[in-house]
Amino acid sequence: MITPYVPARQVYDEVFDAEGKVRPHYRAILEHFAKYDLEKFGKFSEGVKQVLNNEGVTFAVYSDTMKATERIFPFDLIPRLITGKEWESLEKGVLQRNEAINKFLYDLYHDQEILKDGIVPEKLIKSSAHYLESMKGFEPPGGVYNHISGTDIIRHKDGEFYVLEDNIRSPSGVSYVIANRRTLKKTFPGLFYSYKTARVDNYSSDLLDMLQSVAPDPTEADPRCVVLTPGVYNSAYYEHTWLAQSMGIELVEGRDLSVKNGFVFQKTINGMEKVDVIYRRIDDAFLDPTAKGFRKDSMLGVPNLMKAYAAGNVTIVNAPGTGVADDKAVYTFMPEIIKYYLGENVEMNLKNVPTYKCEEEDDFQYVISHLDQLVIKPVDESGGYGISIGNTLSEEQLEEVKKTVTTNRRKYIAQPIMSLSMQPTFIEDENIVEPRYLDLRTFCLKGGHGFEKVLPGGLTRVALKKGNLIVNSSQGGGSKDTWVIE
Repeated sequence: MITPYVPARQVYDEVFDAEGKVRPHYRAILEHFAKYDLEKFGKFSEGVKQVLNNEGVTFAVYSDTMKATERIFPFDLIPRLITGKEWESLEKGVLQRNEAINKFLYDLYHDQEILKDGIVPEKLIKSSAHYLESMKGFEPPGGVYNHISGTDIIRHKDGEFYVLEDNIRSPSGVSYVIANRRTLKKTFPGLFYSYKTARVDNYSSDLLDMLQSVAPDPTEADPRCVVLTPGVYNSAYYEHTWLAQSMGIELVEGRDLSVKNGFVFQKTINGMEKVDVIYRRIDDAFLDPTAKGFRKDSMLGVPNLMKAYAAGNVTIVNAPGTGVADDKAVYTFMPEIIKYYLGENVEMNLKNVPTYKCEEEDDFQYVISHLDQLVIKPVDESGGYGISIGNTLSEEQLEEVKKTVTTNRRKYIAQPIMSLSMQPTFIEDENIVEPRYLDLRTFCLKGGHGFEKVLPGGLTRVALKKGNLIVNSSQGGGSKDTWVIE
């Protein structure tokens, strides 16, 4: 079913080497799929779509009119494999990065030594939409800010892994990791017999352990944790419900919570119950309509929540203000941030993609004169929105991008058009298997008492449109089950 091919030049293929030979760890996979022709495989794929639809494994895409369209999250049945040796290096790099980010956030909201030493420009931090002045001097329980981090990683043509961006505010997608594994096991149980594959189904118990580890009162025997959702119209609502159900905790909206005497309470059939930890899936600005710097018109948050948080009576996961490390302009300083907090001689385990900061004059001039060779990204968007890939644009479109960037230089960074790795992918509409670009989002948990875990593998996202480099689901992308194998 999967016909061998010689990968395109300047591209790393996950399954076939430069001569078109199958990489050793994929041989058993290809042998298994050789049992099926494309018609039979297409029927499996169609059946999986029905299963995912029945189970509600969907996401919402918003149009220009802000109307949401519910879609099945496309799932490709050909898994992506990562060897144990590769994963050891990736895991080490993810943990290193998130340790440095946590120290960075602590410093920003305390002594700001990194700003005083001129390593990161103060202007850059203070102009970030996600920097919260109200967090200054506050230390969250356990000293943890980035409890849950999503690190987006690509494999370049040189075979090396690079970090494309950090997602610290509220990284999404982990529910699809579990759904993908569960679905693939049901569809092709024999596929797993030839491999020892790291488990992913214990993520929920790890997540709950992490949440409880950062409860305000360390002596609390069974801290009450909840997942705070904006509601059913949010694009990631399926994930919010899955997170709560899989952990066995309550899914709540802002209207279900209230603050009394400095503590947060949840309305239940048994009366008001004190809440210790809130895993929030709403943005900072909507958390508390009474707090300075937040949206006064927010109907999603909880009045006086920030007062309860500042008093140390409830933990918010992730901590408010973590989004400043999410800023793609701040990302450009990660090599310096790692060395500053972890030691000058520390080797950076995962490299950054070279990045130009449009706010800096030299970088700006280079970007403007090389737009057709670069990817232009807004520093504060997610989901693949607002990205411009220079070599796909017309002269007129390039001119429009130039005007947009020039108008607000702080808002944009630029990167070389990196060669994402590719892998054979079943294209349902055409009933063919062809290589498509992909990336990887890893999920790292960081809690109190030294709790640190990285979910083995993570979410491999694949661009289903031929030649497309944007893998986000909101831009027509899908996903693959990701195996970490011995």
